Order: sequence, then structure tokens, then C-alpha cells
Amino acid sequence: MQRRDFLLTSAALAAAGCAKGDPPLPPGEMLATSHALGHRMRDGGLPAATEKRKAKVVIVGAGLSGLCAAWRLRRAGFSDFEILELESAPGGNARWGESAVTRYPWGSHYIPLPTRESRALRLLLAELGVLLGDPEAETPRYEERALCQAPQERLYRNGTWDEHLVPIAGRSRGEVEEWERFQRRMREFQQLRGKDGRRAFVIPVEHSSRDPAILALDRITMGAWLQAEGFHSEAVRWVVNYACRDDYGCEYRVASAWAGIHYFACRVGSARDADHDAVLTWPEGNGFLVRELMKRYAFDVKPAAIVHRMEETAKGVTLTAFLARENRSVAIEAEHVIWAAPFGFAARAFANAPPPIAEALRSYDYAPWITANVALSELPYIHHGAPLSWDNVLYDSPSLGYVVATHQGLQARPGPTVLTWYLPLATDTPAAGRKRLLETPREAWAEMALAELAKPHPEIRQIAQRVDVFANGHAMVIPRPGRIWGGAAQVIAARKGRVHFAHADASGVSLVEEAADRGVAAAESTLASFSVRTSSMRWNS
Repeated sequence: MQRRDFLLTSAALAAAGCAKGDPPLPPGEMLATSHALGHRMRDGGLPAATEKRKAKVVIVGAGLSGLCAAWRLRRAGFSDFEILELESAPGGNARWGESAVTRYPWGSHYIPLPTRESRALRLLLAELGVLLGDPEAETPRYEERALCQAPQERLYRNGTWDEHLVPIAGRSRGEVEEWERFQRRMREFQQLRGKDGRRAFVIPVEHSSRDPAILALDRITMGAWLQAEGFHSEAVRWVVNYACRDDYGCEYRVASAWAGIHYFACRVGSARDADHDAVLTWPEGNGFLVRELMKRYAFDVKPAAIVHRMEETAKGVTLTAFLARENRSVAIEAEHVIWAAPFGFAARAFANAPPPIAEALRSYDYAPWITANVALSELPYIHHGAPLSWDNVLYDSPSLGYVVATHQGLQARPGPTVLTWYLPLATDTPAAGRKRLLETPREAWAEMALAELAKPHPEIRQIAQRVDVFANGHAMVIPRPGRIWGGAAQVIAARKGRVHFAHADASGVSLVEEAADRGVAAAESTLASFSVRTSSMRWNS
């Protein structure tokens, strides 16, 4: 008997109750964002500063928005800045891990083909050798290894794997027709232009139409829009709910209709020698961007540093930062600050924020998230249907399924692999979800991940070598109605001063294109304050 056949037989016996018991839970770690430091900031009690020093520019946050701000400053020849980061390493939602087998993502793991409006991101990809040739081209060429290799995606439903992610197989004629009508409606939105001549749905969102009739979609939920449009079938609602959980960490009944439609209507990028729905991905996901930026520029990032007080004056900004590794606080008198951390932290730190800004910052809420990286001794077996893909979605599941870290090199490396399993806590309120994250041990999350993966892969327990779990209590901003185009967003967008807001929160959606654009925008605003003359790297609409 071959090893794989033995494993499959053992798994089947275990499922039938004939085995003596499952193998013990594999070892692993429970990782998390630095919630303890965040809670100390929330509850007060961090020490007063024992040292004062000066700085030209301080970047708060070393996620993609902060690193893109640093990249833009350095590209302009400006290097008099420092970066403070709450976590132990840079990356934010693009953090990643690494084993002897492969790198693997802990957060965002792909980039849809960027449109010309995502100019800052295209220029960054060109510098990193991912985009080849002219970054301004309508249809650029990308480095082949970065384009997701086929097969790209599949869906596990009714005991078999289907190609693509639409659960339409076996549906009634009426349900199929409704799905086709939904697709036509989304294509209409892709082509729609407002009365101002702009495309209705663009990424970055700042370049979208300001037509009031279109922006009105941000005042209702996606669920209400589906109801009004007569989309009642379970298939359509499942796809829309999957999209909202995937990009926003919330259900379609929570996300605004503008955000829900944006998911389908903004992705119109193209590339030479690639399908229109291709994506860019790497074993470590978008951690590739972080890794390459740090390797090329060696930015000086101060880890485990939380800014717990910020005061702005006409002449500068005073930051009080607690340095956890030194157990002390320092006061930094900066001429300008680029705030590239979530706005919820700014709401607590910005001590003398004008009331409209303070109220706007307090309005941001975030979706909690669990990720598990499951190291396997070999690839999972394909029991039924479509072959193992990069993105493998489980239909009847609270999770989003898993991606395969070694997918880009599967043909060359068919042995051990790592599956990255994603679970947005979308059915909980954000506060309840964060409470679950704090109270639930690694073992419970690991068991849940293995149980989910065992549905399509009954042998998973026998080939699992390790299960590491990551808890992120503030994974992404939730685009509730009004979040993107409401008053709070407009107050922050209109603000002028020495604190430049750079985080993707400013866009109301937590996407890599938004992080890059907002980081570059804040850096260019800072450069202008120092009278540094440079042409913009952003799209000029």
C-alpha cells in the first residue's frame, strides 16, 4: 500500500469511528498583534517621557502605507526621517512568516492587476522588477513569476471541487439567469461614468466619480441594494457575501453598497499575456513588497514603539512614544508627522485634535481576523473535481478557505507545503470578535482550522506537521454606510496641518493600492512643506 493510500484509508476509518483516535494536535505558536501595548494606551498609565529629542519627520507605522511614504521621501532625496512601529517587525497587514519549506503570508496575499490610476503602486512594482517596461502603459507586462500560475481558484461545494468561485452548478434556470443578470449589472458599473466624467468606481477610491447619484450608494448597505434590485438567490448573495468578507472582513448586510459594488466594478486592470482576472502574488503574499523595500532601502524602523500622545502646534508636532523594549517613553519634537497607523490609534493619541477631527477619528471601527498557517508534509490529495489551486474556497464555511504558499513553484516543488487559512470573524460584532481573540487559545483555533480543512481533505490531520495561528484584532477598517464618502472621511481629507494622514483608513477600505497611494500622498504633502520640488508619483485625474 502506498503511503498516500494508507493515509486516506486511515482518515476514512477515523471518520467512520473505526480508528483508535486522531493524531495529537501538531505543535505551533499563537501569534498576535501587540494588543497588550494597545490596551495600555487605551487604559492609560504609560510613563511620562524621560528624554526629549528633535526630528524633521516621524512616520508612525511601518505597514505598507508607512513604508511607501518612506520610499517616496527617499526617492525625492529626503532621508531625515524616522519610523516608529508598534509591532516587532514592519509589514502591518502585509506581514509574513518563513519556514525551511517556504515563506507564507499572515495577511494580504495578492494584488489585482493595477489600473493606471494606481500609478504609485505601478511605479513601485516597476522599481521592484515586477512590472516590466512602461509603468504608464494601458496594458503593461509583468514578471511571469509574479502572475498567479494556473489553476488560480476553485470552490469546494457538495463534496467536489469546481473551477472558479461561483456556486452555480446544479442551480435552477431561474437562479442561473439571476446570476447572469448580476454579472451584467456589475459590468454596467464597470463602464459607468458620473456626470463629472469620471469612472464611477476606481481604485484608489479618491479618483472615483463624485456624482451624488453614485455616492448615494454609500448611504445604504449592500444587502439593502440587493433587495432593491431584486437579487434574492442564494448563489448571488453568497458571492457578494464572500467578496465583502474577503476584502472588508464584514458581511454584505454591514458593508455599504458603494463598497460592495466597488469590489466587482473597480478591478478592470489588464496585462500582456495574462487574463483580465489575473492577480500578482508571491509565496509570502504582499509581504514581498515589504521585504523588497526593506532590503533595498534598509529603513531604520524602531519596533515595539507606541505613540500614546501627539500634540500639534503651528511650529511642529510633539510625540510621546513608549519604547517597550527599553520600558521608557521619549518625547520627539518633529516638524512634521506622517500618521500611517490605524486612525483608531490616532483618536487616542491626538490630544489637541480639533473637535471635528477628533470625532472623525473616533468613528473608525475594525474587523477582527484569524489566520492559521498549516505546514504539511506533502500536498493534500485531490479527492474530487478541479485540481489544487492557489486559492481554494470552502462554500459551506465561516472561513474563506486557504491559499497554497508554494503554488507559484508547485511544478518544481511538489513536496511539503504550507496552507494559509483565513477566518474573518464577520458574524461577531467587532468588540465580541476581539474578545474571542483574547480568550480563545491557539489549540481551539488550530482544531477549527484542521476540522475545516478536513472536509475536502480527510487526510489533513495525518499530514499536518505544525499549525501556527495569528490573531489580528484590528485587521481592516469596516466600510459601513458613510465610511467612504461620509462626513468623517471628508473632514480628514480636507485637513491641512503638520500631521499628514497616510493610512488606507483615509480611503475607507483596507487595500494595498490605497495604502501605497495614501502613503505617497502624505509624503508628497510633507515634501511640499519643506519646499522640496518634485513631480508627483500619483495619478493626475
